[in-house]
Amino acid sequence: MTQTRPRPQVLPDDRLPSRPSAPSANARRLYLIAAVLCWAGFVTVAWMVLSGRSTSLDQAGLLFWRDSDLRPIGPPRLLEAVRDVTALGGTLLRNLFALGAVVALVFMHMRREAALLGLTVAGGLVVNAVLKVLVGRDRPEITLHLTEAGGASFPSGHSFGSAVVYMSIALAFSMFARRRKVRATIIASAVAVTFAVAWSRVWLGVHWPTDATAGWLGGMAWTFSAAALLQGSADRAAHYLPEDITPEGSRG
Repeated sequence: MTQTRPRPQVLPDDRLPSRPSAPSANARRLYLIAAVLCWAGFVTVAWMVLSGRSTSLDQAGLLFWRDSDLRPIGPPRLLEAVRDVTALGGTLLRNLFALGAVVALVFMHMRREAALLGLTVAGGLVVNAVLKVLVGRDRPEITLHLTEAGGASFPSGHSFGSAVVYMSIALAFSMFARRRKVRATIIASAVAVTFAVAWSRVWLGVHWPTDATAGWLGGMAWTFSAAALLQGSADRAAHYLPEDITPEGSRG
């Protein structure tokens, strides 16, 4: 007796994922408002640092959860966990995530979104480097450095870079979600991850609290600025990306 194979279930049209359209004028306006607010916060923190008004706040924040040996309070396993968190903002790991997201978007025929993500991440590297040179702040020396760190301290490169990469990825992929709650969850997750990376830099003693705060605000500000203002550049850059990189053998 032959058994009939069950027919594959076909999703109705309203449940199939569709190609997201370019952000509406209202969405761009919201991105621009968020960018202005974040830039305002960044400028305020930078002014506090350059004018010396952040010294007492930075010292109190850096020493707040440390014992008499200037080590963070908590079990040894916590140190390893915090190092794992801070690695998410490291140059290698975050750029691997960014590259993977760009490739995934190209595979999904989202060339404009892939180009915008690439432009945002590349531009963020330049902006962060310029800001570090302009401020030229030394790293804190009043406590132990529990991980390797070099270069100028302000703004935190891990905080800035992780905010750019993970928020850019969240904005790109949240456009696939039709429900507002799903989009909000994706973006909130990116905020939580990037905030944890920023906090980890202070916990490990390699940045002042204002370094991490400014890095997070600056990364978010640049990401929202790019989302609002670089759509035209992304459309032009998309023409240089392959239209279809799906292997021949995988096509039906």
